[in-house]
Amino acid sequence: MKQYLLNILQPAGDPPPPAVLEPIMRELNKVNEEMRAAGAWVFAGGLHDPAASSVVRAEDGQVVVTDGPYVDGEEFVGGFTVIRAAGLDEALAWAGKVTRALGLPIEVRAFYDVG
Repeated sequence: MKQYLLNILQPAGDPPPPAVLEPIMRELNKVNEEMRAAGAWVFAGGLHDPAASSVVRAEDGQVVVTDGPYVDGEEFVGGFTVIRAAGLDEALAWAGKVTRALGLPIEVRAFYDVG
């Protein structure tokens, strides 16, 4: 089975208040449990706001660390899930369940086969 990355694309700005976020997270937890039961779930995690990030790059033989996001945008990866799926159609079906639970866009990307 291939592995796929499901990126949760979150709008920039403050997160919703707990009264709005808690029911959304309950729905996401249901989808995650369904993935686990189906053997599709590999790993998931939420990410801090891009302002809390650092970018590390090599320049002229030196390592340079820059605070903050590399690019500014209206959306950022706010979290992700790695799944196992038989193919793209199955991965897209799981992404459909996640987007319905969250109300946010989900980017689906396959991992390269390493063998």
